[in-house]
Amino acid sequence: MKGRGRARGKGTARGMLRGKSKRMAKRMAKGLAEGIRARYGGSLAHLVLVLCSFALTGYAGLRLLQGDTLGVVVWFVGAALLHDLVFLPLYTVTDRAVQRLFRKRRIRGTASRSRPVAGRINYVRVPACLALLLLLVWYPLVLGRVPGFSGYTGLPADVFWGRWLLITAVLFALSAACLLVAVWRARPRRPAVREARLKGPGRTNPDEPR
Repeated sequence: MKGRGRARGKGTARGMLRGKSKRMAKRMAKGLAEGIRARYGGSLAHLVLVLCSFALTGYAGLRLLQGDTLGVVVWFVGAALLHDLVFLPLYTVTDRAVQRLFRKRRIRGTASRSRPVAGRINYVRVPACLALLLLLVWYPLVLGRVPGFSGYTGLPADVFWGRWLLITAVLFALSAACLLVAVWRARPRRPAVREARLKGPGRTNPDEPR
């Protein structure tokens, strides 16, 4: 009996020590995460992903620079200048114009007592950005600037333009469907349903006490 009591006491002490060590480990992990978030501004997972993306970018840059180094540097500088001097003003003006259009429709929707859907401009931004990104990456094929490509794949050179237009149409259609769902969820409720909910079962006047 004494041996069993001692074994139980040792097991209880070990369990208490394990519980304390687990609580201390959780506190240390929580303090570390809070310290990283306070200094870095994000979570530990975000920091790890950013470091991995930097490492992958550096590896890709080193592999690119092993070939035509001068051509790669000129391409990067030209792409940066083209983006800052041409593309950035172009899509900024376009984005402002679309924002004004949605703002006018939002004012009309407020006047008609309908709740506006927040972030409607994003339903245009996302498919447009994806379509332009695809065009930017695959523009030699889309615009037919690769003469010998059909000899490698057996595909005609003019098929990529139609496929890019089809992908763009699908993206905008999906975005429009998401917008319709958001508008449907933000529609005003019927007055009869509100009155029935206010009255409740067995109540004729919403001001009467329950």
